[in-house]
Amino acid sequence: MKTTFVLCLTSILFLASTVRCGDDKEEIKMMEGTWKPTMAELAGKKFPDEIVKTMKLVVMNDKYTVTVGEVIDKGTVKLDPSKKPKEIDIVGTDGPNKGKTFLAIYELDKDSLKVCYDLSGKARPTEFKTKPDTLLFLVTYSREKP
Repeated sequence: MKTTFVLCLTSILFLASTVRCGDDKEEIKMMEGTWKPTMAELAGKKFPDEIVKTMKLVVMNDKYTVTVGEVIDKGTVKLDPSKKPKEIDIVGTDGPNKGKTFLAIYELDKDSLKVCYDLSGKARPTEFKTKPDTLLFLVTYSREKP
């Protein structure tokens, strides 16, 4: 009886993780593409337009490339769309953020992506807002049309 219960519980956990993994893959597929920011704010203040205009985000599979002017940052993304708000972990693998992990939340619509990052790497934001004296960075992206 105890063995059957453990096997049953293990099967349920495995199936649940498989479904969640499938959701992650579907979500990352929807996120794939090239994104240009339409709005950005850091620590409660609007990010300078001259910098926003030079920014671009490209997501392919579970990898990202961010370009800000001439600076290129690359890494991986891990999504958890089952959370409210949805969560994303960003890990830098190349460029100025190599070795850093940023915790963030996101909203994804067909052609719109909103991400709130904690650039301090200390905690995941809980809402899509920035506040003075923090390193919260909020960006709204629009999908670039081919």
